[in-house]
Amino acid sequence: MNFKILKKSKISKARLGFMETPHGVVETPCLVPVATQAVVKTLASEEVEKTNSQILICNTFHLHLRPGEKFVEKAGGLHKFMNWKKPLMTDSGGFQIFSLGFGKDFNTGKVLKSTRNYTESYTELRRKNDEFSIKKGSQPRNVKITQDGVYFKSPVDGVKLFFGPKDSIKIQEKLRADIIFAFDECTSPIADYQYTKKSLNKTHQWAKVCLKVKKSLRLSSGQAHQSLFGIVQGGKYKDLRKESAKFIGGLEFD
Repeated sequence: MNFKILKKSKISKARLGFMETPHGVVETPCLVPVATQAVVKTLASEEVEKTNSQILICNTFHLHLRPGEKFVEKAGGLHKFMNWKKPLMTDSGGFQIFSLGFGKDFNTGKVLKSTRNYTESYTELRRKNDEFSIKKGSQPRNVKITQDGVYFKSPVDGVKLFFGPKDSIKIQEKLRADIIFAFDECTSPIADYQYTKKSLNKTHQWAKVCLKVKKSLRLSSGQAHQSLFGIVQGGKYKDLRKESAKFIGGLEFD
């Protein structure tokens, strides 16, 4: 992975740059359309290409459920499977900890708003969320979060699944996207400080595990085509976000 900054704003911290990947160059910043199960909904890959999209992101968790990473690997990886010649990223599955867990329990999105009733005022939502905040030790109804990983109930058939940092990296390696991400806990916007702090420590430990697994896979397979990126968490708390940025930035991510 080669990332180069071409220009910095003298007024703000805005930057223009580019990333070189095995499947082409991506100019940054750019919009990354979501191709959850290796397809952008309602569009064929040829149609997506006509929009001048530079890179897409697929979802590791949902591809693991259907059709399965072994099937995609047998097809030659995501690029061949979905007939996409440009760069690809895969989300680690960390977002599903939130969306299938507290997000579903409290009917909230990652940004503080109701996913079922968009007419409620921001102030009213804040009042409700303060009353029903997620505290340290809390667990979602359908997801169990542990130090080693997460137990899910499959949204397809209800079967119990386990996803951890090792599993996420091994699955992403089989999917063969250009850029893969470390497994993290994506916290709810109504999580309190203590919950978010504990979650952040877990995410940081998982980041180190992801790096270790990726390094061992790279050495055993001899393949260095994938770049592993870290993820900064910390929720709505600025000090935790700064702490996370320094920690993740200090690790050997690509």
